[in-house]
Amino acid sequence: MIKKYTCQNGVRVVLENIPTVRSVAIGVWIGTGSRNEVPENNGISHFLEHMFFKGTKTRTAREIAESFDSIGGQVNAFTSKEYTCYYAKVLDTHADFALEILSDMFFNSTFDGDELKKEKNVVLEEIKMYDDTPDDIVHDLLSKAVYEKHPLGYPILGTESTLETFTGDKLNEYIFNHYTPENVVISIAGNITDSFISKVEKHFGSYEGGNPEIRENKPDFHANRLSRKKETEQAHLCIGFEGLKVGHDDIYSLIVLNNVLGGSMSSRLFQDVREQRGLAYSVFSYHSAYQDSGIVTIYGGTGAKQLDLLYETIQETLDTLKRDGITDKELVNSKEQLKGSLMLSLESTNSRMSRNGKNELLLKYHRSLDEIVEQIDNVTKHSVDSLASSIFTDHFSVALISPDGELPAKLK
Repeated sequence: MIKKYTCQNGVRVVLENIPTVRSVAIGVWIGTGSRNEVPENNGISHFLEHMFFKGTKTRTAREIAESFDSIGGQVNAFTSKEYTCYYAKVLDTHADFALEILSDMFFNSTFDGDELKKEKNVVLEEIKMYDDTPDDIVHDLLSKAVYEKHPLGYPILGTESTLETFTGDKLNEYIFNHYTPENVVISIAGNITDSFISKVEKHFGSYEGGNPEIRENKPDFHANRLSRKKETEQAHLCIGFEGLKVGHDDIYSLIVLNNVLGGSMSSRLFQDVREQRGLAYSVFSYHSAYQDSGIVTIYGGTGAKQLDLLYETIQETLDTLKRDGITDKELVNSKEQLKGSLMLSLESTNSRMSRNGKNELLLKYHRSLDEIVEQIDNVTKHSVDSLASSIFTDHFSVALISPDGELPAKLK
């Protein structure tokens, strides 16, 4: 049973009691990410994520790490395009302690000058490491192709030039204007009672924030071709089609469609590209849903000389899918895979905390497990086939990273 509570200042609390476990996961979710940045501060959300671990008024960076190590707990954080999350997972007996440290990091981080300098270098190395991974950066290149100058096309890590401009004052200003109470959700899942909500209220229920500028910036989907020459052993190809936003009525039909297309080892792409033609070790598809838009991405990596054949095979797979639709067997198998994956994921308190935090932050409502299973069961062959026809059109973007940077012949 999920309990919802709103603190007096607007911070939302979501608590799910799971009495059959001995752990508690606590997440502080903030509705800001690279999408909420401008070119001048691109990467600041991610950099803040790092700096929250670098010391508070009462704890050094080492003491923060040792605090969780000493109780056998875990603490971490991540940044996405639309939200940032700081979270901890501990034994239920240490839940109060974990909450206190997370609140200390949230409110009392000092952003010391020496720590800033060191962490800039750490993030710079992270950027370089990411840049050395072409099968990762090609997805960022696709976002840039699809969204052009819209913030959804910005890299989450930022750039070396923007990183150098970050100061303690800039970080505090960004927090004041974006980490506002109405933009924060505290999600708790595990062996915890409703009384824990009062402790969250004590730590997070009285602070105030600024008034961030609200930008109506729904992105357009662009059909572009971007390529980059890089010394690699493979050509890395991404094809992006316009998908659906978070909470769309057809989202479960799209999840089924993606699973059939490239979401598993029995998928069309895996069988056609890898098993039948041996063109790639890695080939898959996935859907990224944002608050007002989405992308269906197909990725494949192959030798540069086989790039044309890889692209042709992907298009043949899509053409067959649109012409003939999915089979009854694929529909049934995909539904069962999705339900099984859902059930297995909910055995983790971290997964439940994440699911509840994202749902509250992005959707402001929570479906029960039975309701989700019902929605999956209600997906029909017709709804999936209709989506395939409407999504996989000639209006798509392409991103490529390869030794010569040459796009497939049919895309030139």
